[in-house]
Amino acid sequence: MKKIASRLLYGIAAVIVAAIILAVYISTASATGTTAKVGDNVSVYYTGSFTNGTIFSTNVGQTPLSFVVGSNAIISGFGQAVIGMHVNQTKTVAIPANEAYGEVNPSLILVVPRSYFGNNTVTAGMTVASNSSGHYAQGRITAVNATNVTINFNPPLAGYTLVFKITLERINS
Repeated sequence: MKKIASRLLYGIAAVIVAAIILAVYISTASATGTTAKVGDNVSVYYTGSFTNGTIFSTNVGQTPLSFVVGSNAIISGFGQAVIGMHVNQTKTVAIPANEAYGEVNPSLILVVPRSYFGNNTVTAGMTVASNSSGHYAQGRITAVNATNVTINFNPPLAGYTLVFKITLERINS
């Protein structure tokens, strides 16, 4: 009789231990088991840098960036990097130019006569806007001489492989 009671007690203890393990597993899985997928509205912290380590943008310590995964709201490589991430997971990804802002398009680098600017001061590094044929574009002056001004209308990060350290803050319901 003692042997049966002892086995019964061990059996009950084993069931209790298994139930506790299962409860912990379910609790952990529900907290971390959801992964970001296309269509999810997510919030992330990120630090963007060039391959040489120079940081060009970060929102760490600020408001997280929120977007819908798979939308055109952000560069495609960034959105793809978030897919499959768990909340509080951090990953670092290198995004080639073709999945970021594209390669430099030589046709978007224009040389215009200096006279277009009249008597205004024009220096390299200035930003200019164009509203040609109803299309607004912003460019950066890259060179100035006595007769011409070179303006680059490519996105400033075009042509670069970008490195992002991304932390998934939350998946918004």
